Amino acid sequence: MAVNALHAAATGMNALSTELDVISNNLANVNTNGFKASRVNFEDLFYLQKRQPGLESGAETTPPAGLQVGLGTRISNTQYDFSGGSAVESAGDFDMFIAGDGFFQVEILEEYGGGIGYTRAGNFFTNRDSELVLGNSDGPRLSDGITIPTDAIGISISSDGIITATMADNSTQEVGQVSLHSFVNKSGLKSIGGNVYVESEISGPATQGIPGEGVLGTIIHKHLETSNVSPVNELVSLIKTQRAFEMNSQTIQAADELLQTVGNLRRF
Repeated sequence: MAVNALHAAATGMNALSTELDVISNNLANVNTNGFKASRVNFEDLFYLQKRQPGLESGAETTPPAGLQVGLGTRISNTQYDFSGGSAVESAGDFDMFIAGDGFFQVEILEEYGGGIGYTRAGNFFTNRDSELVLGNSDGPRLSDGITIPTDAIGISISSDGIITATMADNSTQEVGQVSLHSFVNKSGLKSIGGNVYVESEISGPATQGIPGEGVLGTIIHKHLETSNVSPVNELVSLIKTQRAFEMNSQTIQAADELLQTVGNLRRF
């Protein structure tokens, strides 16, 4: 019946509307440091079984296939693309790029992830207490507890995360070690905005290590990771989503015309 077509097309339009929201967010963050694009995964819904597969007919024969009519689609989940963004040179003394799969750990509000968050954005600053903080609107502190001497005239960060300060008398002082963290299932992380993720039950707990160990990656000083959003791919997805939305709307129009024809039938 056309009623099923109406409902199936409506589920398609609803799901495609959500996909449009995800694409819009990806494009909006094309210049966000360390941003990871998301994609939408679809799944089909229940099926109306008009004839069971393998059911014997009256002639004692078995049809090669059944008769099933799908009832639409829905969004099953959104999935992060954690492929690395490009490394671009920057002028920040504390900017760091992770050449690998690791995350920096930062201290956030207690109600989010138990006060611990993770980020790929490496645009760090110093606060009024000379502590390293992430350069977003909240400025969460780097969990490694690194404090930069106020009389330092230069900073260097090695590939294994050791921060060394050059003092006014040209002497050097090691001021801290940057650690990195990894997850069994990165796609299970929960984003809370501000370039920060928190762990969840499906992401598994974070594993801490030193840069250069395993898949954590190494640190590249005075570089930042760009967003991994591909504007061309997103625009292509946007066109496909728009056209699919239009086709579903045409399906609703066709089903409406069919129901209107049925409704106009008269008995003579």
